[in-house]
Amino acid sequence: MSRRSIALFAAALVAMLAAAPALATGSLAERTLTAADKARLADFGTSRSEAIAEANSGGNPSEVSALDGILSGKPQPILGVDIRGTYRCRTIKLGGTLPLTMYDWFSCRIDEDDLGYRLVKTSGSQRLSGHFIDDSRTRLLYYGAAHYSDEKPKAYGRDADSNQVGYFYKVGPGRYRLELPLPQYESKFDIIELVKR
Repeated sequence: MSRRSIALFAAALVAMLAAAPALATGSLAERTLTAADKARLADFGTSRSEAIAEANSGGNPSEVSALDGILSGKPQPILGVDIRGTYRCRTIKLGGTLPLTMYDWFSCRIDEDDLGYRLVKTSGSQRLSGHFIDDSRTRLLYYGAAHYSDEKPKAYGRDADSNQVGYFYKVGPGRYRLELPLPQYESKFDIIELVKR
């Protein structure tokens, strides 16, 4: 192999490796998410800060204090972490119909199927099921769908009114937070707190 061929091969290899993270994460999200959900993620920061402000100004003081505790966990590295297991989980709704609503604990599970890690809420009348895509060192992108307990789980993308999208963070040992911007109903921002059993 000539020096020129080796140089061209090396340059091509470097370019391919540099592009790999974008192909593994960005393009998969680009192909998977609907246009409406891409727009929801684009508004993530704004909808989050507005909903938190609404919750802080109008929520019940004890629930506001609990929300502060939930939000206090800083995102930690999550790539390569085995998140499979059973969890206690609860939904916190911010903004919208009411400034702050905090639900009781229910059960969730993270397992694996042919699409990778899968989150399933397994108890309560309102449920969800969805998957994750690597997004950055400290968060996974979640895409899924909501359904009621008397319905079969829905696949993402089949019903725009059921679609969910957001970010999943590790915030402590066995503690995670799923943040969902601009839900279809009731609130401006949802947080699902998960604590490993």
